[in-house]
Amino acid sequence: MGLPVQKVKSPGERLFDLFLILVCAFVFLIVAYPLYFVVIASVSDSTLVATGKVTLFPRGFSTFGYEEIFRDARIWVGYRNTVVYTFLGTFVNLLFTLPAAYVLSRREFRARRFLLFFFVFTMFFNGGLIPTYILMKDLHLTNSMWVFILPFSVNVYNLIITRTFFETSLPKELYEAAAMDGCSHFSYFLKVALPLSRAVVSVIGLYYLVAHWNDFFTGLVYIRSNGLQPLQIVLRDILLSNQVFAEGAGAGGAAGGYAQRYADQVKYGVIIVSTLPVLLVYPFIQKYFEKGVLIGSVKG
Repeated sequence: MGLPVQKVKSPGERLFDLFLILVCAFVFLIVAYPLYFVVIASVSDSTLVATGKVTLFPRGFSTFGYEEIFRDARIWVGYRNTVVYTFLGTFVNLLFTLPAAYVLSRREFRARRFLLFFFVFTMFFNGGLIPTYILMKDLHLTNSMWVFILPFSVNVYNLIITRTFFETSLPKELYEAAAMDGCSHFSYFLKVALPLSRAVVSVIGLYYLVAHWNDFFTGLVYIRSNGLQPLQIVLRDILLSNQVFAEGAGAGGAAGGYAQRYADQVKYGVIIVSTLPVLLVYPFIQKYFEKGVLIGSVKG
């Protein structure tokens, strides 16, 4: 049995392949270079960064920014709080979103369209900041860790995505076969639907995780105790205090000049400290994410 004959590409096809490679490389540089620049700028002289002399490699290497960030004891409290809020909040989000999406995807549930209307209604209309704050205060959730978790248990956009996945990707015959073996809706959801829905669970979980990790507004409005502040608020305070010191001591001699010279390192260091953990999580769920983001766009 002979080997398959490989088709020889024409000059036009080779030129097109080269064009695609160049376009993909250009897009990659557009996406990757800003991230790389933040990394090298966080350890470079701020003056050289501001004058455009830092492009490919760090210059005037210094870890002043990271030293200023991690010297503040609040950073570890903020990290601890944010990790707790993120993972506990994501767990609660999935605990409510997945069962609700499954119920709304069942065609035999006649009230599903009626209930879905009220879910969608909340995407366009809400009470506003002041009524929401009064509600949180009356529920005794202000200045409490639960304000990060309970009031925002379900994101309607994520609920709709998950419902669409359950409705279009799980054949109804699958449940019929399970029901003939005596499987209830509860058992079917846990033993069949969830194992077959790892893609959407991973995507929705990532959306919730990133939202909790980047949550800045909740801590700013509802939290007064420094011991409950999330990482984003702590980093904001460190950044503001460093900028005030640099501007106020700018004309005060060598110390002020040093602070001004490396003030931007704190700014870029804050970006790295706040985004690195999420970037480290993404590779572990990338294979599910690539499949999950196509939910509803391709059917067949």
